[in-house]
Amino acid sequence: MRKAIIDYKKVTPELFQLLQERYPGGYSDKDIIKFDDHRNNTIEAVEIRTDDTIYLVKVSSKLHYTMVNVDADDFEEIAPDETFINDFSEEE
Repeated sequence: MRKAIIDYKKVTPELFQLLQERYPGGYSDKDIIKFDDHRNNTIEAVEIRTDDTIYLVKVSSKLHYTMVNVDADDFEEIAPDETFINDFSEEE
């Protein structure tokens, strides 16, 4: 299964829909995954899964605001391409 870390700006409408389904009232501290990147910066993210990919969406105030205040049907794609900050595979 592929794993990808993405920024809020790269969330597609489909991924936003999955975020709202997984965290219908917004996410809380217990939903946040914390880890250090290759530069020793602490990253906070929430997880969503598709059939072939586990996404870690970096937490930001914009993500929280959008999840609480925007309906998935009204969400517009911010960036047309899905650019990964980090993409790695893991054998399971």
